[in-house]
Amino acid sequence: MDPIEAAAVLLAVAYLLLAIRENRWCWPAGIGSALLYLYVFYAAGLYMESALQVFYVAMGGYGWWAWRPATAEGGRLAGPPVLAITRWPLRRHALALVVIAALSLASGWWLARYTDAAAPYLDSAVTWSAVLTTWMVARKLLENWLYWFVIDAVTLALALHQGLHLTAGLFALYLVLVVIGGRTWLVRWRQSAGEQR
Repeated sequence: MDPIEAAAVLLAVAYLLLAIRENRWCWPAGIGSALLYLYVFYAAGLYMESALQVFYVAMGGYGWWAWRPATAEGGRLAGPPVLAITRWPLRRHALALVVIAALSLASGWWLARYTDAAAPYLDSAVTWSAVLTTWMVARKLLENWLYWFVIDAVTLALALHQGLHLTAGLFALYLVLVVIGGRTWLVRWRQSAGEQR
């Protein structure tokens, strides 16, 4: 068992469990996991997944800031997080998917032509999808959980193909947890929508 991959998995599970609870401490756990996975994915020849980890570190900082509690005058904590769970209209999702497809084709072509990448097009599609979806989590968009389900299923297959068995186990667990997370956030979104009426 690779201890670096094992530590990355544990921090990734902590990240997701805390994110489901809308707990801002998910972001430092995510940063730690990303720093470790940067190495793990690079060593496995998944270069886009490796590069994605740099983005995750940056988004961890942004998420920590965006999920900060509201403050009252004088700087005291005054209540729940500034961001509420929201949704996107269907046309915005359609546009996002077109952009992801274009970026995936372009970077997949480049990786296939100029590197020894293990799965250039699939790696690219997962990476660009995860870039958008991580931003969606940081902005508390409800639909992020649907995107993560697809991304996690594909990443599970990629991890198995590359012999990253602990990571494959993580993504199998993620498939269960994203369903729980999606249901949890949906209930909270409905509750907050009811309070605003």
